[in-house]
Amino acid sequence: MVSGADFLQLDPGAVPRGQLTGWLVDALRAAITDGRLAVGVRLPASRVLAVDLEVSRGVVVAAYQRLYDEGLLRTDGPRGTAVASAPPAVAVPPVRNARPAPGVDLSPGVPDLSAFPRAAWLRAERAVLGSAAAADLGYGDPRGNPVLRRELAGWLGRTRGVRADAEDIIVVAGVAQALGLLAQVLAGERAGIEDPGSRGTREQLAHWGVEPVPVPVDADGLDVTALARSGVRVVLVTPAHHFPTGVVLAPGRRRELLDWAAAGGLVIEDDYDAEHRYDRAPVPALQGMAPDRVAHTGSVSKTLAPGLRIGWVVAPRALQPELVARKRMTDLGNAALPQLVLAQLIASGELERHLRRVRTRQRARRDAMLAALRHHLPDARIHGVAAGLHLLVTFPPGLDDRVLAERARDSGVLVQPLSWHRVADGPPGLVLGYAAHPPGRIHDAIARLGASWDHAPARGPRP
Repeated sequence: MVSGADFLQLDPGAVPRGQLTGWLVDALRAAITDGRLAVGVRLPASRVLAVDLEVSRGVVVAAYQRLYDEGLLRTDGPRGTAVASAPPAVAVPPVRNARPAPGVDLSPGVPDLSAFPRAAWLRAERAVLGSAAAADLGYGDPRGNPVLRRELAGWLGRTRGVRADAEDIIVVAGVAQALGLLAQVLAGERAGIEDPGSRGTREQLAHWGVEPVPVPVDADGLDVTALARSGVRVVLVTPAHHFPTGVVLAPGRRRELLDWAAAGGLVIEDDYDAEHRYDRAPVPALQGMAPDRVAHTGSVSKTLAPGLRIGWVVAPRALQPELVARKRMTDLGNAALPQLVLAQLIASGELERHLRRVRTRQRARRDAMLAALRHHLPDARIHGVAAGLHLLVTFPPGLDDRVLAERARDSGVLVQPLSWHRVADGPPGLVLGYAAHPPGRIHDAIARLGASWDHAPARGPRP
């Protein structure tokens, strides 16, 4: 009997037995990349393909699973396995002085959008449309739909230790709007910001009339002694997973920060990446320890998708009336249907199941980036491994990280230099997101990055 399959003309005849899974993965990935297997096309059942190829069914199952983990395949229930997405073409190494568009975007803050739970969302949406009253689709309360606020109050209490009733929650269009509303209420204030810290947050506060004052961050998180010296009355922190270093605000610093707040300060807590943890215990939100001094913000941008534009702010009650008034005048409230669907996902347990699946996938991608960095950038120090969707790598002095980022772009990889997120001077580094790409593409991107490192010039003057 001659082995082989009409499907893609696959023939394992010359493949050593121990390499069959890798061979099949490569063949299927190539067919998806070059368009022979278009998005939506169903693959043969694993049992059928195994018989055709005269290999064990385990070989086919393992190959399908690896491509599922890469986001290239999806399971359509009883309909079988289908192509979920095609990997974008990666730019070839450029000729000298050429500047192609990046082939692999390793910018931080980009989640794995291919993992969005479409089937669960569709089921929840059908359930909502079958039960929603006509009034549920009206303008409603600018704080958000009461059903979602009740579900969020329970969810945040169970998973983040937040102490809030439904009446304390304002549904917003992501953390960006939460910070914008808070900044409008606090316009004219000076606010401490972590340094290094998010450049976008710094610029947003300044846009709304709040002067950002940099406060150093070290291995224990925000330096509260330096915060007290600054004289500010407001501070914005990412205590569960600091951006970009990945450090967790140490227990002693948490107590110092809340003592500072008790003396008349306000802490704005961006619960950044709190859901994505791999090698450490969960860190409870600061808000649960001082709800009258902490404004807690979060969103589903990293857990589901940023395009949903759903987030929340749980502010001290003294600030809530003005925040609600600002929200009403901004947009009259968020879209009704997505709020009800999210509430259904929380109530049914689908959101928790989705998070568990995503953590497994992101751990594999993190591990792939770690292995590639250790191989291709052995002199780099790696930070923020235990949680989040990005890593920080820092380099020995004498390198301009902006030049390294530019050279990486020339080789087809988009990254962010650490200096973008600094006010004070500090070691050079790169902030690398791993959530949006499968392991193979991550390894290729880091290999290109390593080649850029070999030719990067010494540090230039700061702008």
